Amino acid sequence: MKAVKLLVLPVLATALIMTGCANRKPAADVQVGQNPNQSGSLPSVNTEGLSEDAALNAQNLAGASAKGVTAANKAFLAKRVVHFNYDSSDLSNEDYQTLQGHAQYLVANANSKVALTGHTDERGTREYNMALGERRAKAVESFLITNGVAATQLEAVSYGKEMPVDAGHDENAWKENRRVELNYEAVPPLLK
Repeated sequence: MKAVKLLVLPVLATALIMTGCANRKPAADVQVGQNPNQSGSLPSVNTEGLSEDAALNAQNLAGASAKGVTAANKAFLAKRVVHFNYDSSDLSNEDYQTLQGHAQYLVANANSKVALTGHTDERGTREYNMALGERRAKAVESFLITNGVAATQLEAVSYGKEMPVDAGHDENAWKENRRVELNYEAVPPLLK
């Protein structure tokens, strides 16, 4: 009797999984370039034959939004990096303006998601720089949340000194590497 139960459970589990897969609805075909704001929802693209990651990327690119993009904040939205002084996680006045533009866009586009990646220069230990990169990413995250962005739209990550944009070993390189990057993972601003 016990052996029969052990055979039935995997069969039932497989049947449930197959039923769930069969109920999925394919994405509707939409012409790329359609204005996503005309219908009030994001367009979808034909993702047949694409891997799950490739399909998500194609959907995000087609879902770029002009909603929340104004002439006043377009230049700030084009800037996706804020820089920091040595051993600091304080935002500058220029950063406030850039981040305010991103906050306005994110509030207008609740489906947008941003990864905030904190980076440091090469000086200091790996552990110290991981913590400093996190403080920088959290400073940006805190500013955006304070300005109305939902916490669920943001993810703060630290790479410390592991991903420099300038491999040099001087003040100019270090200045470029002390940064937080705003990487839109879903519904990026349409800046055209």
